[in-house]
Amino acid sequence: MRRDYFDLTVEGVGDDADGPTTPLVRIDFHGPEGLLRDRLSGADGDLLEGESVDVAFRLQQPLSDGANAEGVVGVTNRYTGDFVLELNETADDVLPFIRAARESADGDDARFRIEIDIEGERLVTYDQDTFLVYDRDGNLLRSESLIPSGVEL
Repeated sequence: MRRDYFDLTVEGVGDDADGPTTPLVRIDFHGPEGLLRDRLSGADGDLLEGESVDVAFRLQQPLSDGANAEGVVGVTNRYTGDFVLELNETADDVLPFIRAARESADGDDARFRIEIDIEGERLVTYDQDTFLVYDRDGNLLRSESLIPSGVEL
């Protein structure tokens, strides 16, 4: 599935955040509907639930380069490891989103919401509490990631 099939927008981050709110990422798909629906479905044919997907950001260059580090946001099937979707984003877009989720937590574990649409029509909504960030060599960047308390990786 091509990365340019996706448009990503966020709410509840930076100037857009008026007090604590659950940050939202909306992913709109502009490609063959059956392709995304198939990837978002489990072996039984039903759409995956939130506990069945993982969200991660994989850097393609070091954060220390000073430039806006490019990377790939990926949503995967937690049980099979298969990629559901991938799209190009920058660290300057993703890391503030993770920080906003932390700041909105008010002492609880941080949460964020993902809405995946097909041509503007809602397909699924996931409430998540984990957003892992990896460097270009595949090493987990714990300080940049959103990891719930009590979770060992």
